[in-house]
Amino acid sequence: MRQCVIILLMLIGITPSFATLSKKKSVTMEAMWRLIQDQQKEIEALKEKVNGSTDNHPSGTLEVPSKSATTAMTSSDHLSSDGPASKEANPSKVPDKSTKAQGAGKSDAERKTDILANEVEKLKTRLLIPDKREYKVEYGLGPAASEVYRVNRGLSIGGYGEWFYTNYSQGVKSTFDDARAVIYVGYKFNDWILMNSEFEFEHGSTGEGSEQKGEVSNEFAYLDFLLNPKSNVRTGLLLVPMGFINEIHEGPTFHGNRRPTVEQVIIPTTWREMGAGIWGQLAEGLQYRMYGLNGLNAAGFTSAGISEGRQNGTYALAQDFAFTGRLDYYMPFVPGLQVGASSWVGNSGQDNEYAGSKVNALTQLYEGHIQWRYKGFEMRALGAVGSIGNAAQLSLAKKETIGSQNYGWYTEFAYDVMPFLLTDSTQYLAPFFRYEAYNTLAKVPTGFTNYDGLYDQWIFQGGLTYKPITNVAVKLDYQNFNSAARPLPDQFNLGVAFMY
Repeated sequence: MRQCVIILLMLIGITPSFATLSKKKSVTMEAMWRLIQDQQKEIEALKEKVNGSTDNHPSGTLEVPSKSATTAMTSSDHLSSDGPASKEANPSKVPDKSTKAQGAGKSDAERKTDILANEVEKLKTRLLIPDKREYKVEYGLGPAASEVYRVNRGLSIGGYGEWFYTNYSQGVKSTFDDARAVIYVGYKFNDWILMNSEFEFEHGSTGEGSEQKGEVSNEFAYLDFLLNPKSNVRTGLLLVPMGFINEIHEGPTFHGNRRPTVEQVIIPTTWREMGAGIWGQLAEGLQYRMYGLNGLNAAGFTSAGISEGRQNGTYALAQDFAFTGRLDYYMPFVPGLQVGASSWVGNSGQDNEYAGSKVNALTQLYEGHIQWRYKGFEMRALGAVGSIGNAAQLSLAKKETIGSQNYGWYTEFAYDVMPFLLTDSTQYLAPFFRYEAYNTLAKVPTGFTNYDGLYDQWIFQGGLTYKPITNVAVKLDYQNFNSAARPLPDQFNLGVAFMY
């Protein structure tokens, strides 16, 4: 019975620690590691006692449990004390051959210790599996897109989606759109190299015949080399680090069903190009990203802006390159306050001819932003100005006006009123208001029209955002569109967004 008593003592020593640990809502990795080390020391100490008992035993060995007892110990997730005890009533009983085979080369005490160690490993694994996921912005990416940075090793999966109903004014037909379904796939190879990617399915289907078609796109795909907090390397198909939405565009992270118009027209979204760069944190709260990327293609520029000049990693012309950078400061002395700026500078001619000659088409875009979230209050503001070189020659070749200068800005306010309605609720309900103004033809080349101010537009938008949980949002909003040339259809939007 001696070895049974020893095993029971080991169980008594191990069980309370894990039982106490399981009652806690959260366990740090450091605490878990300390516990494992303590239990290992106990196992080693008890192992020595078992070996000592074996030396003092009259026969020189301890009785080995029968095959059924051994099977019971190894096949169950919870150790059982009645199995071995029931098989040791006869001290002179010889163990069966299968047990001898399993224990070949090891003493009985060592084999029993191994069984207990395996059970401890099972418990360790269970306790290390997180019971919930964190949703927070990391390394310039949205909450769901950041998941790969929170795993120790191997595969990570995330994603988001949104769909909404739109009712238009001025006789335009209403629509119901499965706007996008996105899957994030990441893989952490080791402590300092990882891959992250986003695959997006837009508008439900790629379509057939003459019907409207959706798209399937690789929104980003890059490798990160995590060297140190101040300087890391990123390469691949990269998101251009400008504005709020281009990098962080999961539906529950912004108000309104549709992304702000300024961050679709003046700062294209989703804007990604091929290249490489560095990123990191220079000091507490001070973050930066700097990339060298293939330039835009001026062949896609229109009166509506530079958006169609994006190449998106599809056989991207790389005769001309561009440089983009961003700096953000999360002020530690003002909780929730973020200020920052970003830029894009590079030629867009890509060695093409326009109206009989090649042009540089130097494209510049500069943006500044501020965001403050304090308790239930939220404020966000952004402004951007841009210019396009050789606009006259581009306009002549394309037979439409390409603006030599453009601008856009918006400001937004929201407040979470749920604490006033349900004091103890963790849900979220925020009315919001946004005002936007932009002009893609703020200045045009001499001799070309600005289409009577058709692209000089401003938008009033108001609505509600309701989140029953952090990663699901139900949105309702109304957009009033205006232009200097003529009235534009207003929109009423109702939809759902989620991330995981």
